[in-house]
Amino acid sequence: MLVTKVALGVLKLRRRAFVVGYAFPVSLDRRLQQEFPQYGVGDRNEILAGLRDWFCIAQDGSGRSLSMPSKIVDEAWHAFILDTRAYREFCQGAFGRYYDHVPAEAMRSPTQAQEGIRRSWRLACAFEKIDREKPAKLPRLFALDARLAVAGGFVYALDCNLCAAGYCVSSIGCASGCGGGDGDGGGDGDGCGGCGGCGGD
Repeated sequence: MLVTKVALGVLKLRRRAFVVGYAFPVSLDRRLQQEFPQYGVGDRNEILAGLRDWFCIAQDGSGRSLSMPSKIVDEAWHAFILDTRAYREFCQGAFGRYYDHVPAEAMRSPTQAQEGIRRSWRLACAFEKIDREKPAKLPRLFALDARLAVAGGFVYALDCNLCAAGYCVSSIGCASGCGGGDGDGGGDGDGCGGCGGCGGD
């Protein structure tokens, strides 16, 4: 049993190192440049960094359902998949299997998050060492669309008084009982509120 746990731990570390050190194909950057000419090299590098973040949190998700919180990172992921051989080889190194594409998904409302977004939030915060209940900043995956002014992108607000501009993260910072009222306990559904000591998984 101990040998199995050690072997699994080593495999996990190898797969993480593979993702962190992976050089995305040049064709992916070219495709992004063609599809999004408004973004320069620095912006495209940031998008690819967001895609790398996504694959890291997908590893941490251990096969549980996640929702992609960024439209622009989703576009990069889709462009990567079009290079079928490179994507297949990447998936083998990163996951040991093909990793299916999950479309970008917004919250149901400014203050109501489905479980896939909640889980992505928790994992993204853990990955960047952000307090998910009292975040001082947004994880990159939740910040990129606003930062790059992505048309139709998903905008998340730390300040819940700014919910009208997008989605309030206080409603996804906890597993249940958060201020916006999301149908799984807690909150009065009348707008944005704080986490107020919610738990999490």
